[in-house]
Amino acid sequence: MVAAHLIGPAYGQDTFPSRSINLIVPFAPGGSTDVIARVVAEAMRPALGQSIIIDNRAGAGGSTGTAAISKATPDGYTIGMGTASTLAINPAVYRNLAYDVLKDLEPITNLAVVPNIMAIHPGQPAKDMAAFVALLKTQPGKLSYGSSGVGSVSHLMGEQFKMATGTDMAHVPYRGIGPALNDAVGGHIQVMFDNLPTTLPMVEGGKLRAMGVSSAKRLPVLPDVPTFAELKMDELDWMAFFGLVAPAGTPPQIIKRFWAAASDALGQADVKEKLVAQQAVPVGNSPEAFRAEIARELARHKRAVAAANIKVE
Repeated sequence: MVAAHLIGPAYGQDTFPSRSINLIVPFAPGGSTDVIARVVAEAMRPALGQSIIIDNRAGAGGSTGTAAISKATPDGYTIGMGTASTLAINPAVYRNLAYDVLKDLEPITNLAVVPNIMAIHPGQPAKDMAAFVALLKTQPGKLSYGSSGVGSVSHLMGEQFKMATGTDMAHVPYRGIGPALNDAVGGHIQVMFDNLPTTLPMVEGGKLRAMGVSSAKRLPVLPDVPTFAELKMDELDWMAFFGLVAPAGTPPQIIKRFWAAASDALGQADVKEKLVAQQAVPVGNSPEAFRAEIARELARHKRAVAAANIKVE
């Protein structure tokens, strides 16, 4: 983020922006993407000298809003939120997206990451990951994991777990993560993969048992739960990201102006506090680093899609 601070003043005399900026959030209000967008956008206002207006365009798992970002005029007055779902998972899963993530979008910065978690029903006898993997190997295909739908984050995590451990579980897709979590708590399915914020209350309440998390180090809220890196599960060692993108062709100086403003915002104590409340970790990497991150995560999810033969039109 230091580099962004050095870049900012170089463009401080530019006329951009001369009016408010539209930030397309490809999900409904209230979710993690929307909350992070609103927190950071408000904090970017002083550096830009203009307000950022949130434009929620939900639909098709985030693809509708992302397509709108990609087709916007590349003048800096329309940018958008890009997430692990819209930039890495959907392009790996869906064959007929209206955008090419690597050609039609210009990365600005990864604002924050949120850990993922694997949890099991507490009625399962295994108390740690090694014991659970051993149990699965004695009962191939008999236990099941739930997801928020075919091609979702939770679905791909389940398939990545199977790849990492050489085990087999049945996949049970639901229409949303809420119903899947309810059935996991009820013991109708045995395993859940999810972003941390949604599942954490169930773990803290003793309704689910956490087995692993995808964070750089153990989480203060779950100090006894190992990371996937500790468990040598490389395919699961990724976090959900929430970043800023612009339409391809947006001038580089405008991209850098946004990066500088976002970097300033992420350095503010109140912004950090609000992100931590969402179990999010601030990032603020460069446009080039964010582009490499997107390409890496897209390749990761394509491997899982190919291994599981997931096909969604």
